[in-house]
Amino acid sequence: MITIDNYLDNHYIHRSNWLRAAVLGANDGIISISSLAIGVAAASSTREPIVLATVAGLVAGALSMAAGEYVSVSSQTDTEKADIEREIKELREMPKEELNILAQIYEKRGLKKETAMQVAIELTEKDALGTHIRDELGINEISQANPIQAALASGTAFTVGGVLPLLVILFAPVKGMEYWLYGSTIVFLIILGALAAKTGGSSIPKAILRITIWGTIAMGLSALVGYIFGVRV
Repeated sequence: MITIDNYLDNHYIHRSNWLRAAVLGANDGIISISSLAIGVAAASSTREPIVLATVAGLVAGALSMAAGEYVSVSSQTDTEKADIEREIKELREMPKEELNILAQIYEKRGLKKETAMQVAIELTEKDALGTHIRDELGINEISQANPIQAALASGTAFTVGGVLPLLVILFAPVKGMEYWLYGSTIVFLIILGALAAKTGGSSIPKAILRITIWGTIAMGLSALVGYIFGVRV
């Protein structure tokens, strides 16, 4: 039976926070590790330097992604908390003005002036702070930042994405390694794009096209740098 409590359970918006971090991490892991390996492979005739550079990049990249995501989302959380504290103060010092602002918000959404004020009064009586946080600041349970969740999703996804080109490096022939990496990475990106689009309910062809184009550009530039500046090792 569909109720207000379970209606949104099957909607994609609930996945937006962790899905964004996971797709970003996996995409960065695949592209950055492949690009790094392609650059080194373009200037190397042995496997060891490629493996060493890839493992170092994988570890550093995963930690960097997790830390960066945590710091970034924590900053967003701090901003949200500061706004909530400000709202608490305003509700205490100027309740009438806050009530009028709430009514104006509902009026702009399409309610008649009298109805908007009545809704604002009833919601304020029930939960003044929660109402203003949701309707004035636009913060709700779905959009609210979660630093730990974002950091874990991003770091784990980067590791998973980065391990894929590492496996290619370990088992593919050293000669022509960059071509093996390029071909396999395109396949990995296509799979990632399809999975992300499927999970998020968006267009699969559009997601695949977007992710493969940027991945190709990144790997091509990395290979070019390897050819131009690399010394055969």
